Amino acid sequence: TSMDVDRIVGAHIKGATGAKVDLTHPELTVFIEVLSKEAFFYTEKFQGQGGLPVGTGGKVACLLSGGIDSPVAAYRMMKRGCSVFFVHFHSYPYLSKMSQEKVGDIAEILNQYQRSSKLFLIPFGDIQKEIVLHAPARYRVVLYRRMMVRITEAIAKREKALALVTGESLGQVASQTLENITSIENAATLPVLRPLIGMDKGEIIGQAMAIGTYDISIIPDQDCCQLFIPKNPAVRTTIEEIERVEKALDIPGLIDMGLSTKTLL
Repeated sequence: TSMDVDRIVGAHIKGATGAKVDLTHPELTVFIEVLSKEAFFYTEKFQGQGGLPVGTGGKVACLLSGGIDSPVAAYRMMKRGCSVFFVHFHSYPYLSKMSQEKVGDIAEILNQYQRSSKLFLIPFGDIQKEIVLHAPARYRVVLYRRMMVRITEAIAKREKALALVTGESLGQVASQTLENITSIENAATLPVLRPLIGMDKGEIIGQAMAIGTYDISIIPDQDCCQLFIPKNPAVRTTIEEIERVEKALDIPGLIDMGLSTKTLL
């Protein structure tokens, strides 16, 4: 029994060292883990990552930008046992390749917390041009995000993922008001998980530093959402008005455009 182990091992240590037994304020505690064929002993405990074993929580698709937030969101889902793959939208050749290079480096760091992952690179510039040509400027950001959600979901279903993950934090930018989050999520049929939704920027930055992605995330780049961005984006849209605006778009054609030109790393 465990009491027998305590008595036998404790007596051996006492005999070998002459140390006294003090169960209230010991100078050293010896921990013992007894398995079926082996036993392990140790005298120190170190704080690990915590959470659940990766893969036990199912597979999810994370919309990974080159910024601070989405890598932290991916990490937090890994910590809850999810296997995560990444989808990045870029606007090359309209903007530079910097964001693609950054997410490649970020994905390598995140892969330290799971076995491995896929990174899908989706050219988004031509899709943005179609939105600019056929929709009012104030709705562009929400429409961009809805198209990203649709394309990511199509990839997620092919990869047998059960949910999408974003780095959204409530109220942080124009697209992250409750109204706009509702309008964006309406484009999805899979659950959209937002592990950072109640965190402030300082908390997110602290975790980005802890997991090693912060220094890469703050390297200046040209995010695809900066392309054709309006001066006064709508901050409180409704599903009805967004769906009315989208009638001018060939949604299936735009999804096919994104899927047909993707790159896999």
